[in-house]
Amino acid sequence: MTSRNAIGAHVSVAGGLATGGLRYAADVGAEMAQVFVTNPRTWALNDGDPAEDAKLAASGLPVFAHAPYLVNFGSPTPATLDSSVAVIRHTLRRGAQIGALGVVVHTGSAVSQSRDDAMRQIHEHLLPLVEEIPEGGPDLLLEPMAGQGQMLCATVQDLGPYLEALEHHPKVGVCLDTCHAFAAGHDLAAPGGVAEMLDALHVTAPGRLKLIHANDSKDVCGSKKDRHENIGAGHIGAEPFAEIMRHPVTAGVPLCIETPGKADKDRENIALLKKLREPATGG
Repeated sequence: MTSRNAIGAHVSVAGGLATGGLRYAADVGAEMAQVFVTNPRTWALNDGDPAEDAKLAASGLPVFAHAPYLVNFGSPTPATLDSSVAVIRHTLRRGAQIGALGVVVHTGSAVSQSRDDAMRQIHEHLLPLVEEIPEGGPDLLLEPMAGQGQMLCATVQDLGPYLEALEHHPKVGVCLDTCHAFAAGHDLAAPGGVAEMLDALHVTAPGRLKLIHANDSKDVCGSKKDRHENIGAGHIGAEPFAEIMRHPVTAGVPLCIETPGKADKDRENIALLKKLREPATGG
């Protein structure tokens, strides 16, 4: 596997998951793509178009699927828990059909119950879904959140108990969102901040980083606010993204932007990250 970081975006699939998605990826210069395989804001399950799925799988473009936002395996509400099981099972199946390398899922919130009870639910309900993943199927990628409310996982250290609840299953990986990490208290803008976070990730979840959501932050470090900004236009700044791509923990890990704006902004953000990817030169 190459150590070079592929850089891409969460792509628009207007016109078809593959037809529209591949067109959009080419238009913005994306070297990888993230997609929704069903409506991200409802519990509805979309079986998709087998021809589009097959075309995307055969495209050669590295693809990741993002699970709907409503999923929460820490919820004390039985209906939410049951729906989360159904949606993740469906998304993993669709991910396999499109050749996805991973399915990203938010790590969720305990809401009104204890963290211990929430973690028991993750063990009882999410681990069996991971065990169902077929040979060659996508990894399940845990995305820590910004730390608001009763979120179960925000800092990279929080991944430890989560991975333990999933028995450190080999099909479980990590999707690190830079805006979330910054909001949770990892000061990526400070000297040494990027290395400190990635070194800690290597200790907590060695070899599990599979995807980076590359987003700047509209809010300050530790704000616990999940508000994405364009690369270099927020409180993280541009240079930390170059540091991220130079760190050995991120070797070969794709970067996917989820930044504000449409195609023109995606094109600008991807071009900037590609520039930052270039080796540093001495003065």
